[in-house]
Amino acid sequence: MTTNAEQDMPSHRLLKHFIEKHAVFSETELSAIMETIQVATYPKHTTLLKQGEISTACYFVLKGLIRQYSINAEGREMTSNFYKEEQAVVLFNSFKTKTESPYSLTCAEDSVLIVGSLETESSMYETIPALEKLTRSMVEQNFGAEQDERANAVSATPEDRYRALLAQKADLIERVPQHQLASYLGMTPESLSRIKKRVNQT
Repeated sequence: MTTNAEQDMPSHRLLKHFIEKHAVFSETELSAIMETIQVATYPKHTTLLKQGEISTACYFVLKGLIRQYSINAEGREMTSNFYKEEQAVVLFNSFKTKTESPYSLTCAEDSVLIVGSLETESSMYETIPALEKLTRSMVEQNFGAEQDERANAVSATPEDRYRALLAQKADLIERVPQHQLASYLGMTPESLSRIKKRVNQT
């Protein structure tokens, strides 16, 4: 893992590009942010959090893909979410209340992440109030989109869920193994294959 103190230039540029893309800070504020925010590079398959552990960090994806999943009573992995570029990865209940997480988090690709904690979060917000506004706005947007997606999926047919994926997150089809994608969509890999074939023929 590469932290902010020893981060390589590509990671440094990713952070600076993201900040400048979404907000305007003074040179002093930008310098403070760059010095304080921790950026880490994780190889594919790195486990960030195991089911049953207490989450002590939150993440923001600058580059890469994070998979959220749990293992059910039968021992099967159930994929519940994927977080990609410019999405926050926060298991609120575990992180804020220090309770065991019902999910695991793992890197589905080589990933560059902003890594935060309750302590650094509070300190940064006190120093740079505008950063809190930006952070909360991004988290709220992601959370709202996630809630809408889950609500729509409840009444949707398997084919509707696949079509919604094509419309909203088509890149996951190339980035994620089919068995994980099928689990995420709430169907078997065989059903997903049939639906993909049928949709591609229309």
